Amino acid sequence: MINRYDVKDISDLWTDESRFRYYLKVELAHLRTLEESGMVPKGTADKMTNAKINPDRIAEIEKVTNHDVIAFCTSVTEQYAPEDGRFFHFGITSSDVIDTAHALLMKDSMAVIEKDLASLEEALKNKASETSDLLCMGRSHGIFAEAMVFGQKFLSFQAEIKRRRIDWTHITGELTGQLSGAVGNYTVVTPEQEVATLAKLGLKVEPVSTQVIPRDRYALTVQIGALIGSLLERMATEFRLLQHSDVDEVREGFAKGQKGSSTMPHKKNPISSENIAGMARMLRSHVIPALENCALWHERDISHSSVERMLLPDHFGLLSYSLRRMKNVVENLVIDREKIEAKVSGNEKIYSSYVLHHLIRMNPEKKREELYEIVQKAFFDSNSKEELKANLMKLSVKHEAAKWIDFENLRNHYKTEFRKIQARV
Repeated sequence: MINRYDVKDISDLWTDESRFRYYLKVELAHLRTLEESGMVPKGTADKMTNAKINPDRIAEIEKVTNHDVIAFCTSVTEQYAPEDGRFFHFGITSSDVIDTAHALLMKDSMAVIEKDLASLEEALKNKASETSDLLCMGRSHGIFAEAMVFGQKFLSFQAEIKRRRIDWTHITGELTGQLSGAVGNYTVVTPEQEVATLAKLGLKVEPVSTQVIPRDRYALTVQIGALIGSLLERMATEFRLLQHSDVDEVREGFAKGQKGSSTMPHKKNPISSENIAGMARMLRSHVIPALENCALWHERDISHSSVERMLLPDHFGLLSYSLRRMKNVVENLVIDREKIEAKVSGNEKIYSSYVLHHLIRMNPEKKREELYEIVQKAFFDSNSKEELKANLMKLSVKHEAAKWIDFENLRNHYKTEFRKIQARV
């Protein structure tokens, strides 16, 4: 990850040194299981608990072996007497260590993102409550449609992020490890020992490993991450449109000393939302290589390996970065309540649907299509509530205008109904 978008909570997990520490964690858990089954002497794992992880030494050995796991194992065992080191990596293959360590790395990375998701969800919930009394212009096709509660925008985002949190929690809980040996045939280690080791590590057992954990699990994780990115882009797009000069209903927070343009001092641009939209493209771009990693030759090859070295830390890092930046946007969003209300106040034409459905109830002798044309003409020809009433009077329909053209009651109705859907989220 380039420094500009780095999230230390994620990048620290995926350094070479950290990755090798996860390898060691898997190897030690495996050794303890072998001790319990009597295959290796008691205390072997304890002797290696404090093994030094030296990425430079591992890299030096790898120049000769051209194999990073062998280089890792050599760097550990050379620190001990042969009678102790001989049982390190006993009966397992490199993919057992890598894939199980990756599951642990993914689990810890996903825990960071779970907190970021919860934090953004809370920010959206608060903003929905803050704007639950604000009536705004709803739009379809970008055109004025009907009034709605402004908080419904945030509530919609909150509901979607809640769905993604459920997905994220589920796939985190389904992460699996393996210790099944070459081609997954348990030549030395037994399935029972595999279960015992993975229980120590807090992972489920991959039901059928082929020397690697099937990559559909990775692909599913990345697809959920891409969906989260698409939600963030949906939010960013809405904020960018609302900040459009001809709409000008919200603005991203503008810090003291911030500049919007190198040559136009008046500019306040939605740069965070634009940045997040770009991040969403990158997150979605990870989906195809993750899917292509699913088809490996026979029991396995390593065509997936180079992809995952870049894809996994970048995907989790960009997700965390985007979620945190969007939380900042939501919390600091400047909402022009007066301008938003002004677009609804006095604009009677946006209540045509309400009028149409009232007339349908009051005029059973008329067809819906006929009433639609009547209402359409009345609204097209009216520029005020008074003109609307007069035009409807001319059109020979029952309407009880004095009673039902009470748009203030309708405004209150929207707010009441909003509270009902708010309770559902």
